[in-house]
Amino acid sequence: MCAAVSLLEGLAIAAAGFGAGVVNGAAGGGSLVSFPVLLAIGHPAIVANVTSTVGIWPGYVGGVAGYRSAVAAQRDRVVRLLPAAVLGSAVGVVVLLSTPEDAFRAAAPWLILGASSLFAVQPLVARWVGDSDHRLLGPASPLLPFGVFLASIYGSYFGAGLGVILLALLGLFLGETMDRLNGLRGVIAMIVNCLALVLFALTAPVAWGAAGLMAVTSLPGGFTGARIARWLGPTWFRVVVVVFGVVAAARLLID
Repeated sequence: MCAAVSLLEGLAIAAAGFGAGVVNGAAGGGSLVSFPVLLAIGHPAIVANVTSTVGIWPGYVGGVAGYRSAVAAQRDRVVRLLPAAVLGSAVGVVVLLSTPEDAFRAAAPWLILGASSLFAVQPLVARWVGDSDHRLLGPASPLLPFGVFLASIYGSYFGAGLGVILLALLGLFLGETMDRLNGLRGVIAMIVNCLALVLFALTAPVAWGAAGLMAVTSLPGGFTGARIARWLGPTWFRVVVVVFGVVAAARLLID
């Protein structure tokens, strides 16, 4: 699907692509910027969702580039979690294309609120785990790839808030700095959305004109977002992510 857009619509789409890239580079959830814009322009929900996924994918690449040093030190973890991310992404695409539009639109804000709440309390849970005599949620736990599998299903199904979910999940299992967690989060999210992009391009009604505009602007947005997140530091970054998640969920509920 390739529909022409007006100059004003094109500017809005380009700005949404950059904004989505910034959010994806900083924390994930960039589709909360791009998806509503595509809806406002008049695209049906499924078209808006898959177009957003295809269009803002370069933003994930930019985000990973901004964390390249943190990612390079975790190659073994990326390899271990890769199968779970790929399989979960494929399942999510199948579920999305089999689900009525109203169903996933109704569920999205509640999923985002749950993810934001989990991310807010993650330091408390991680501290409890670290103080325990057992490490059921340690880095070697099989629950980690299973959690990535479930998160990846959601990521390709809708995607908004995937970064928050992954950050919370990884923080529960890995005793790492926020910088390293965010780098690993970015790689997993990029993998999930890469597979979703390919499957959507082959099987879904993508609005290619809008996707192309977003692709151009989301790449520099992603790199910018990664820099912003590292500049803010872990405490303020966590506050920004949680506030953003709550506001985005509220906006979707109102809409």
